[in-house]
Amino acid sequence: MKFCTSLFRVSADDYLEIARVADTYGWDTLLLSDHLLHPERIASPYPYDPSGERPWEASDDFPDIWVASAMMAAVTTRLKLLQMVYILPLREPYSVAKSLGTAARMSDYRVGLGLGLGWMREEFDLVGQDFAVRGARCDEMVEVMRKLFTGEMVEHHGRFFDFDRLCMRPAADGPIPVVVGGNSRPALRRVARLGDGWAPAFVSDEELVAGIAEIRSQQSEFGRADAPLAVYYRPLDFPDPDEIRRLEDMGVTHCTVAPWGQDDPPPPLAHRLDGMKRFGDDVIAKLGDGGG
Repeated sequence: MKFCTSLFRVSADDYLEIARVADTYGWDTLLLSDHLLHPERIASPYPYDPSGERPWEASDDFPDIWVASAMMAAVTTRLKLLQMVYILPLREPYSVAKSLGTAARMSDYRVGLGLGLGWMREEFDLVGQDFAVRGARCDEMVEVMRKLFTGEMVEHHGRFFDFDRLCMRPAADGPIPVVVGGNSRPALRRVARLGDGWAPAFVSDEELVAGIAEIRSQQSEFGRADAPLAVYYRPLDFPDPDEIRRLEDMGVTHCTVAPWGQDDPPPPLAHRLDGMKRFGDDVIAKLGDGGG
């Protein structure tokens, strides 16, 4: 089992120190959250809470994903950086491929892509993207980006993007995992067709097992029956050793933990670091794989 923790509602000023501690104490991955802007009023309901209210405040930080990842990669040696999740269809593929590919290559491929479709229509309206077609657009973006990562002359003629032969350098021809967030049937199919991993949100154990089985079945349809599948899962309760072993048996490869307890209100940095160190010593050192 590999262990991750999220930087959701963490001050950007604390990222580098948290990264250093995570790197030292055996954590495998830090998970970054993404929003471009925070409209004061929105009509879009947050889908994972019956109230529909956003689970963060206007004062919470959402720093630029690629700048933050590059900074943290520069002060660590083995720690991986991923997003839960990066709202890919809010952007266009060329600049994302350039930023992600550069960060991945210069960090010895410790930066990946954890993508989601987004739920806040207001963000899409602000940047002029069509919220209604974000799923299809996202899928084509991944296809385009993977072509650009090769560094070779490539072309693409699709529904949303069309270009003749060109190349993007430096090449990012090492492993850049694509982890897909979401619980819907289209999300599971997206994992099966183009993903290297799945990150469900707020699902039960039964839903988790069923989702993994559905992804595996559909991977065969796409000729990917033998493709590895990373599963990022945050258990509802703080995991003890028995729970961790049970999650492994269910197919979970990456267990997401908040070792400092509740995020509301966000705890101070010292409290976060103490929790990360204790969990590293008491759990990761004994049950984890050292983040390898």
